[in-house]
Amino acid sequence: MAGHANAEIVLAHADSRAEVGATTILRREIREEREDAILAEHATRSDGAGNRAIEEAPDPHRTCFERDRDRILHDSSFRRLAGKTQVFVFPEDHQRTRMTHALEVAQVGRSVAAALSLNVPLVEAMAIGHDCGHGPGGHASEDALSPYLDGGFDHAPWGADVTLQPLNLCAETLDGIRNHSWSLPAPQTPEGEVVSWADRIAYVCHDFEDAVAAGIVTEEMLPSIVAERCGRDRSTQLGTFVRAMVTATMTSGRVGMTPDIAEALAAFRKFNYEHIYLRPASERQSDAVIALLRALVEHYADRPHALPQATTAAVLGDGIDVAHIDAGSAAALRAAVGYVAGMTDRFACQQGLAQLNWDPSKLPAGIGM
Repeated sequence: MAGHANAEIVLAHADSRAEVGATTILRREIREEREDAILAEHATRSDGAGNRAIEEAPDPHRTCFERDRDRILHDSSFRRLAGKTQVFVFPEDHQRTRMTHALEVAQVGRSVAAALSLNVPLVEAMAIGHDCGHGPGGHASEDALSPYLDGGFDHAPWGADVTLQPLNLCAETLDGIRNHSWSLPAPQTPEGEVVSWADRIAYVCHDFEDAVAAGIVTEEMLPSIVAERCGRDRSTQLGTFVRAMVTATMTSGRVGMTPDIAEALAAFRKFNYEHIYLRPASERQSDAVIALLRALVEHYADRPHALPQATTAAVLGDGIDVAHIDAGSAAALRAAVGYVAGMTDRFACQQGLAQLNWDPSKLPAGIGM
């Protein structure tokens, strides 16, 4: 249908009645002024086109961090998160993927940031982009790919510095993505600190819920410190963690969590590691992922001409032609790592079967072929 037109406008529905009423176009400059007035003292302000590696003209309506969020949402690296492992390789319909995890991190982060008068679009951009550098098969991909790169492979800096580099994102957004893991240097903004906490809160709660649904653990197995202080269901747990962050941050002026609930969160995460992430089936899954991904990297490093030019340009730079990369060279290895890291679980397994004649019985457990 072409819509329903009158002399002034085309409407989507023949019986459209909703009206906006008198309004003023809120150009970006006006929105930035309002933002500056309502945000917390040390919250990150939007500033024109943002602090980007390549200068751009500002958008007439969106702030720079809203543009970052939108760019990530439309990028193929974000779409591919739908096919990447959170806990279960090739997840079933109701289990989390890396994409749903990123969206839940964004929800938790938004809840905290809005309550603390921080920059919500910046938090959303960091959250949806924080795992775009992840390889297939979960964190086992980092163990698989690390031997081929100086300094190893870490999904956080790889995502900021390689995967999302073509998007020309703001420095603040990239900093939050690059440093969201607790083992890395602290983010430079309070919004980045919020995402670091939101990531941990989200995965601890939803990974447990998925494991309960899969029959791996039961709610009754939760340590008493978690059940008594945070509850047994995800909704109650998330609410408790968010309120504990807001309370602690309002009291201290620093982004954090009250000690009693932080202690429960740590016990919750420890429980997940012992009963979910490091259970024998998970270890077997990790071993299968590592073997497959390493074989794929070595296959493509020996055949750089088989790598997509777009992947090579993103990893090595626009001026590098795959036809001019020497087989087995450092450049070939890095390009192969970039290609394999971008694969979904399904595509990596399909490539193993098609390119390596991989034994189907040695594919990661749970993959549906």
